Amino acid sequence: MLQSLAGNSCVRLIQSNKSAYYFLFLLLGYILYLIFGAVVFSSVELPYEDLLRQRLRDLKRQFLQEHECLSEERLERFLSKALEASNYGVSILNNASASWNWDFTSSLFFASTVLSTTGYGHTAPLSDGGKAFCIIYSVIGIPFTLLFLTAVVQRIMVYSTWRPVMYVHMRWGLSKPLVALVHATMLAVVAVSCFFLIPAAIFSALEENWNFLESFYFCFISLSTIGLGDYVPGEAFNQKFRELYKLGITVYLLLGLIAMLVVLETFCELQQLKQLRKMFYLKKEKPQDRLAIMEHDHLAFTSMPDGTINSSQEDKTEPFVDFHVLTSPGGDDPMIK
Repeated sequence: MLQSLAGNSCVRLIQSNKSAYYFLFLLLGYILYLIFGAVVFSSVELPYEDLLRQRLRDLKRQFLQEHECLSEERLERFLSKALEASNYGVSILNNASASWNWDFTSSLFFASTVLSTTGYGHTAPLSDGGKAFCIIYSVIGIPFTLLFLTAVVQRIMVYSTWRPVMYVHMRWGLSKPLVALVHATMLAVVAVSCFFLIPAAIFSALEENWNFLESFYFCFISLSTIGLGDYVPGEAFNQKFRELYKLGITVYLLLGLIAMLVVLETFCELQQLKQLRKMFYLKKEKPQDRLAIMEHDHLAFTSMPDGTINSSQEDKTEPFVDFHVLTSPGGDDPMIK
């Protein structure tokens, strides 16, 4: 008997804290996924980093041997200044002196990367005034961008998701979750084709040093707002129509970001994903005051004696109360004289 009671209590405890256990498993899975990514990146990239370091050391040693009049300390100071300027997007190479980082189209491209939180990092403000303005501009502009994108996505969803799904569901009587799943898959295929595959082919043709994989990598890193900055289009030497090219890239990034948000919102509204999210979310509880009132009423009800409860129920079932008839002393007439 005690074992069955203990087993039932354990089952009730697990059922009541099911979302907490699911959340712990989710947290553990996320930590393991981070560790998995770190292990893979380290094992893949560390040998290439070591090889690049050895090449740079050999080049530096060879350069100092060919130019004995130059000391290693002076070369180090020169390289540190050049690398510091390169971090701000300024290069001392002859093939990079013709392009400016802060003309109107480049500044517009930089503003779009700041507001979309992509942030390639290839260009950064040089002055203190520019850094201060970037902070103020971002504090106001990022929430403004989120509001704008939310409004745009909500309007696009009406015509791209809700109406098509309802039309197919009402027209052919198919299951709504099934229609929504097929529609989300088709929408994802169209978005990948229009904003990843086709632009990757275009970038690989326009950028001389980019192959298709690198171009696709740039599209994914940009539209996912990761923005590593290792690949930035329009920075090649003697880039033709550079201003128009930068403007087109800015428009592509904004449209691609909207398309990605539409696809993500479409998948988030799938019934299957909603059920999956409920496993990790906390259940909505009733307000505390209502719970306190209900508990107080329950205690008061259980503390009442059975006779009082029965009499109150009988009083509720009898809507009229019997009164004694007043009669006169001399007759049967109920009227009081």
